[in-house]
Amino acid sequence: QVQLVESGGGLVQAGGSLRLSCAASGRAFSTYTIGWFRQAPGNVRESVATISWNGITTSYANSVKGRFTISRDNAKNTVYLQMNSLKAEDTAVYYCAARSATGFDFSAWGQGTQVTVSS
Repeated sequence: QVQLVESGGGLVQAGGSLRLSCAASGRAFSTYTIGWFRQAPGNVRESVATISWNGITTSYANSVKGRFTISRDNAKNTVYLQMNSLKAEDTAVYYCAARSATGFDFSAWGQGTQVTVSS
């Protein structure tokens, strides 16, 4: 099982950028699919982006396509979420999560990092 810690959140003006990091500890990180999720107050948690174990396959929510980029560095046990052209509606707590090669669900979650975009 991996343990995940997010960082990089903060307050930014609309149109600005942030890069979130998800640092992992534990064995076999490079075999896990990693996802970024977010949850705004009063809203359900939604998937933002996912990346396969080797970084080749990525997917994005329609709301962030063309603005966010997910990437990973398995040598550093870290996954990144580059967020550009931020909008007020991107304000949320962002979480990273891991799904094992044999798992169906994202079973390991970080504690989250707050992103606030001021308009």
